[in-house]
Amino acid sequence: MFDYFIEFMQSMVTFFYDITADFGFPNYGIAIILFTVVIKSLLFPLTAKQMKSMKAMKEIGPQLKAVQDKYKNDKVAQQKAVAELYKESGINPLAGCLPLLFQMPILSGMFYALRSYKYLTHPGFLWIKNLSAVDHFYILPILAALTTYFSSRQSSMGSANDGNPASKAMLFVMPLFIGYMTFNFPAGLGLYWVVSNLMQIIQQRFLQKQAITIS
Repeated sequence: MFDYFIEFMQSMVTFFYDITADFGFPNYGIAIILFTVVIKSLLFPLTAKQMKSMKAMKEIGPQLKAVQDKYKNDKVAQQKAVAELYKESGINPLAGCLPLLFQMPILSGMFYALRSYKYLTHPGFLWIKNLSAVDHFYILPILAALTTYFSSRQSSMGSANDGNPASKAMLFVMPLFIGYMTFNFPAGLGLYWVVSNLMQIIQQRFLQKQAITIS
């Protein structure tokens, strides 16, 4: 089943490549950018739902900390009190995770589709000679790391866990990990990751400006 999904993703890249060819500038790099923009746009409702959940968790952060401090020596009572707080506030603590879980198969499919995609013609894009090979100028890995950092930083600002040492560590570890991985992957995949991060940053910024209210 997953192989069919990967083939579908690859056919979508080919579809967007054919569009660029119809307009007289056949280019797989532009096809990947168009493909990524469309996918991220379709996933926008899930991004909005995730940010609503994060906003709700932020608003009850002080209350949550007070409950945890009050029952710090009684874990059973603490769990019960926290669950009651969530119920009274109308918050599902898993709501922020479900959109991400839903997106994972799509993101994984795009990952494998682009990693094994065959760029039959016009494989170059900007400074990249072949999107199926690594970026020997290391520009995409650096951009992937930077955009991952800014996207993660933007989504974590003001969250309930912004003072958590583990969360702060991940803010730096994840970009380094993504950058390192992009060093070894085809440039087409790195291009997808950079564009996906940029779209994520734009969507998050838009939602933050709209002052999302809890539904």
